[in-house]
Amino acid sequence: QVQLVESGGGLVQPGGSLRLSCAASGRDFSINYMGWYRQALGKERELVAGIRSGGSTSTNYADSVKGRFTISTDNAKNTGYLQMNSLKPEDTAVYYCNAILQIGTHGSFAYWGQGTQVTVSS
Repeated sequence: QVQLVESGGGLVQPGGSLRLSCAASGRDFSINYMGWYRQALGKERELVAGIRSGGSTSTNYADSVKGRFTISTDNAKNTGYLQMNSLKPEDTAVYYCNAILQIGTHGSFAYWGQGTQVTVSS
């Protein structure tokens, strides 16, 4: 059974950095797409960044994080990362990873991580 496990959240001061990790575990799968979403208290979940693997890798970012956040994947480790720099209080949220995995010959399926809290505060 495939699952995603996130790590790396925590409390950081404004201007600081954090790196979130999302490790996919299971058998016979490959990562087609990985995205990071966040949901602040009382707000809807929003896409922060996404990366598509394949012949050519493409990334996309929310305007609010462009130039500060970087998404990447390490296919050898089946792990995705979100490097967050110059953090602001408004980045405070629960961050979720989402991945679309090719499961053997069975097709592509979407999975979610359990979420990790990021709090930016002095």
